[in-house]
Amino acid sequence: MPTRRTRPRATPPTERRYLRAVLALDEIRSRLARYAPRTLDPAEARRAAVSVVLRQAAEGPELLFIERAKRAGDPWSGHMAFPGGRMEPADATPRSAAERETFEEVGIALDAADHLGRLDDLEGRHAGRPVELVISAFVYGVGEVGPLVPSDEVEEALWVPIRVLADPAHHVDYAYPPAHGSVYPGIVVGDPTRHVVWGLTFRFLQGFFEALGRPLRHEARGRVGA
Repeated sequence: MPTRRTRPRATPPTERRYLRAVLALDEIRSRLARYAPRTLDPAEARRAAVSVVLRQAAEGPELLFIERAKRAGDPWSGHMAFPGGRMEPADATPRSAAERETFEEVGIALDAADHLGRLDDLEGRHAGRPVELVISAFVYGVGEVGPLVPSDEVEEALWVPIRVLADPAHHVDYAYPPAHGSVYPGIVVGDPTRHVVWGLTFRFLQGFFEALGRPLRHEARGRVGA
């Protein structure tokens, strides 16, 4: 009796589309090296900077995110973010601030890491309203960094595969309670009640994928938040 041959499962069109957004780390390095970021330098604005930290994992590159600890008076309390913070007088440049804050927040030293490039500067917002703050983002590649060491300003730190960020199955509309019902594009990267990337960090993610020539298509599959 002849053996019946089964055809391999075809990859659905939506899955094929988001998988095309996932690049190997060497290709990410190459594309960022060719990218010319938009920089802002307003005289009166305060400055802050974040680190977009990449590592190569078995299933592709991963990005490092932190969940900020809840603190009274902090407008970004409890948010998902990239490691970083505001410039201090001792910081020579925004990049120096990003590296210092990353070491303080998660224990990763980036001064000897592979600096892959820079993303477009962004103007700060809070609950949709502009604030006088310019944030810069610097991209790094790291090897084995060992266990992360979150500071008391960080509730949790987690590595998230780029393929998860590009997968519409993780895309949501996020209702931020202080914004009085306003809804923002978000990506669930862990516990949907805590780990939703939205706001400034989502905007930097959009810039990251744009710099790679792989625009992030947000296709919300649900709603979380208030």
